[in-house]
Amino acid sequence: MNDATTNGRIGSDPFRPIAGRAQIVVTGRIPDSGLEILRASGEVWAWTEDEPIPTDVRDARLADADAAVTLLTDRVDHAFLAAAPKLRVVANVAVGYDNVDVAACNARGVAVTNTPGVLTDATADLTLALLLMVTRRLGEGERLIRSGTHWKWGMAMMLGTGVQGRRLGVVGLGAIGEAVATRARAFGMDIVYHNRSAVDRETERRLGATLVTLDELLATSDVVSLHCPSSEATHHLIDDAALASMRSDSFLINTARGPIVDEAALVEALTSGTIAGAALDVYENEPDVHPGLLGLDNVVMVPHLGSATVETRSAMADLAARNVVAILAGDEPLTPVGGR
Repeated sequence: MNDATTNGRIGSDPFRPIAGRAQIVVTGRIPDSGLEILRASGEVWAWTEDEPIPTDVRDARLADADAAVTLLTDRVDHAFLAAAPKLRVVANVAVGYDNVDVAACNARGVAVTNTPGVLTDATADLTLALLLMVTRRLGEGERLIRSGTHWKWGMAMMLGTGVQGRRLGVVGLGAIGEAVATRARAFGMDIVYHNRSAVDRETERRLGATLVTLDELLATSDVVSLHCPSSEATHHLIDDAALASMRSDSFLINTARGPIVDEAALVEALTSGTIAGAALDVYENEPDVHPGLLGLDNVVMVPHLGSATVETRSAMADLAARNVVAILAGDEPLTPVGGR
């Protein structure tokens, strides 16, 4: 192991800050390529265990930290910042940053960065995979085979829903939403979208996409796919009323953030037949999942795999590391979040 990097393990403390070198704390496991980039700018202490870093261990490291590389499971709040009086940058290894109190960071002069762009294709691919899984009942089919249940092919067996000529409603036509719409268009789907403002005309033309109100999108779409950020404004955006406004043969997909959907309301909608099905990559109280979802055949669930490819996770770590290098060198970050 490179001498400039030490691992964090409970009960083991080989790390001692070296005077004159920038101190960089990595609060969770990231690919080695990101660590290599960080080593060029300072002394790196990285937590390498599978379980979350204990708060007392984290705070002890942050006391001397000039930079922190964080994961979406970290809460970067007033307590985090209070433990890090020398901190100059928080590099969040995620495109979303709802886990970071950006205003508190800005008030302390701490730059915040994220990793947009590099996970767009991976998340869009997963969204289309979930769309096909839930509409074609692929999860049910696999469970049937694995259970050892006797089955026999028949014309009426496990009929799903085709997507050609169906309407996809994209809530949030940013980079990921646009990539999803591009893929869905190739599958023969029609596209409507809801944004705070319209995208440019060329993008609308290329996607054949039409801007509509959220009410119209929910009421007319065969598949509703969520790609908006998590915020106070979008918390429980999909609640019992929103679900009730959807068609009974429609499907909901969430690869954005769990709190956008009221999970209890979703369980009721799936159980009562208010909507036909749902496919989820994220959860309201992640990693906990509402127990009512677990026994339902009309929901597909995967454990937050949107960016889970070797190539994408490496690119995310590398971008976060390059942001740290830039800040520590006195340069502007590559992908700043607000206030910089």
